[in-house]
Amino acid sequence: MSERSIKIFGIRISKLSDSSFLEYIKSGIEKNRKIIIGYANADTLNKIYDNKELRDIYESFDLIHPDGVGVYSASRILLGNDGLESRLTGSDFYPFLIDESIKNNWKIFFFGHSDKILGSIQKKHPLLKIAGMNEGYNFDDEKVIEKINIADPDILIMGLSCPKQEIWIYNNKDKINFRVALNVGDGIKVFAGKKVRGPVILRKAGLEWFSRLISEPSNNFSKYVAGIPLFIYRIMKEKLNN
Repeated sequence: MSERSIKIFGIRISKLSDSSFLEYIKSGIEKNRKIIIGYANADTLNKIYDNKELRDIYESFDLIHPDGVGVYSASRILLGNDGLESRLTGSDFYPFLIDESIKNNWKIFFFGHSDKILGSIQKKHPLLKIAGMNEGYNFDDEKVIEKINIADPDILIMGLSCPKQEIWIYNNKDKINFRVALNVGDGIKVFAGKKVRGPVILRKAGLEWFSRLISEPSNNFSKYVAGIPLFIYRIMKEKLNN
């Protein structure tokens, strides 16, 4: 896949559609490339903004995919027609990945969130080839690495939240057997069918975050109520500076 990208806050974000993103993952598995994929949304870009260590980790990844209306809108503000061409969200993309994984019999290892959430994945998708799983709250690095290596997955899906998952895969990538490592954060709940998304009308309006805020206010207050105005301020500042 020929990669085209933009930059926001100095982070390279690839211009992708659901189909081209899926093709990139498929190519990585077929070529046994051992690629690491991160995501960029308003929250992760806020965390990267003044964190050089995290910025360097993101820059080491093979692909950063756009995630959500925030990064799409920011790209259009900063770059106009040269910004992202379409809005891509992990929550919309993961069902395509599940279908393709079943079709190709790809082995997947899920690392993150709770045993309850992880246990729901196989029930939701009985045909999905789950090579292994490990919860993401209380774990021993060496034991997790051993489990992953025994499973030898085509796709390692990590839902430890940002920046924990990014730091973990960066520090341990050379010790682990995988073809594609995909950071998904709270998106791991999409695979389990437990992600709160809200009505379609809110999703199309770019207000899916509001449903999450209402359902889990304590967990999402800083991310949305404080984070969105901060992200807008930083985008406008960058626009003016350029």
